[in-house]
Amino acid sequence: MSVAPHHVGLSVPDLDAAAAFWAAAFGFEPVLSFDLPGGVRGAMLRTPGGAGVELFEVPGASPGLAGADPPAAMRTRGLGHVAFEVADLDAAHARALAAGATNVWEPRPSPEPGRRMAFLHDPCGNLVEMIGPDESETRRG
Repeated sequence: MSVAPHHVGLSVPDLDAAAAFWAAAFGFEPVLSFDLPGGVRGAMLRTPGGAGVELFEVPGASPGLAGADPPAAMRTRGLGHVAFEVADLDAAHARALAAGATNVWEPRPSPEPGRRMAFLHDPCGNLVEMIGPDESETRRG
């Protein structure tokens, strides 16, 4: 059996604003817009590399883990954060902040040897991790 990541789904208070953030911060482009029963609006966004984020604007939705840092998110069962690998961690972190994200953790060493990571909140409060390239691989190449 072959399994590959397809997308992560996020509930957001304003679909248009969230889609604009994900485009400006990470280069996601809309590939599908849709409506679901109950007044739900949705959009699937993808990067040229294939990463996907599906956004849902649901009337009356309750807030989630907004404001959590990584240790607090781990203490709550369920989805704690989404993570994306980026080619240049420092540049991606700066671009996301300029697009409206809030810093949680500046770029720093990751528990994964040879990697660096950073955490931020998107404007909706979702916790997002960015993982830089494996520096041991780039040194060998």
